Order: sequence, then C-alpha cells, then structure tokens
Amino acid sequence: MKKVLLVEDDPFLTEIYGSKLKDSGFSVILAPDGEGCLKKMEQEIPDLILLDIVLPGVDGWEVLRKIQKEDKFKKIKIVILSNLGQKDDVEKGLKFGATKYLIKAHYAPSEVIEEIKKILK
Repeated sequence: MKKVLLVEDDPFLTEIYGSKLKDSGFSVILAPDGEGCLKKMEQEIPDLILLDIVLPGVDGWEVLRKIQKEDKFKKIKIVILSNLGQKDDVEKGLKFGATKYLIKAHYAPSEVIEEIKKILK
C-alpha cells in the first residue's frame, strides 16, 4: 500500500483529501504544518507528499528546501496543492523539486486523487 503524507492546515480540506485518499487505497499520514511534515518524514518515508505551500510556521517552500538537501528524501514524489497560482509560484515549486503543481481552485478532490494515482503507478 502506497503511503501519502498529506500536509494541509485546513481541517476541512484535510478531512476531504484524507478520506478520498483512504477510499482510493492509500495509507494516509497527516501533518497540519511544515514542521509536522518534517517530523513525520523522519519517522516513516512516504511515497508521495501532498503539500500545501501556505502553512503556519514552516511553510511549504521551506519543506521543499529541506527535502532537496536530504538524500534519503530525494525519491519522494511531491505534489503541491496550493491556492498560490501565479506563474512564478508554479515555476518555483517545480524548480524546488515538485513532481506536479496543482492549484486548488482548478481541481476537484477526485481529480487530485487521479493525478496522485498516475504519479504513483
């Protein structure tokens, strides 16, 4: 079973995406912020991180920087799911190692799950 680390500070979205991922057969690890994400990654390395950028404390950009510095995390697929939709943000996310950058407003939760399935095939 593939492990997805969901990093989202909105409890409503955490519930929606967490449920959809579980229903699709993924093992789900939850983190409400960047600091929690980094701690969970030390405990168990996920196959994919679904990462918000705007987070309290340690933001998604900092998480991406830390992942790039650690060899043991380099194989993790990262899908950014953010409301930041400017071209600069998307380019920055991909430059920082994200596999895919999805803008929340443009994707229904079920479509996000389909993208994750494609990436983890």
